Amino acid sequence: MSENDLPPGFIWAALVPELMVSDLDASRHFWCDLCGFTIAYERPEDRFVYLDRAGCQIMLEEAATPGRHWHTGPLERPYGRGMNFQITLDAMAPVLDSLKNAAWPLYLEPEEIWYRVGTREIGVRQFLVQDPDGYLIRFSESLGLRPAAR
Repeated sequence: MSENDLPPGFIWAALVPELMVSDLDASRHFWCDLCGFTIAYERPEDRFVYLDRAGCQIMLEEAATPGRHWHTGPLERPYGRGMNFQITLDAMAPVLDSLKNAAWPLYLEPEEIWYRVGTREIGVRQFLVQDPDGYLIRFSESLGLRPAAR
């Protein structure tokens, strides 16, 4: 793949999870239409897409297609048990509004929370949602830093 095949200014992320999905079209709708990701590139013959949103990147591949897959066990819903993907946005309201307009259920309603990091606290406004296969996604925006409560 040459640089000419990628969107202008595209930079590869250092860590990019690849999610096996049951229906690529349903997942693409969730990630692109509702959550604002764009397709950096795709391989339709492999039922694969590489998505990007302001440097947050994720790969989706349909699990039931022929070819090489790295399955470590049976895929049972909800997929990705025990993990969540935190995606930091400048503003989470557009994604939240899009999901609400589509009547997509939230796993955790929006909240403001402060996490201690050493002698300071990092504040975030966040909510959680599950994608069509049950992967847990945590969208957040920064509220800044403050001294840790004693």
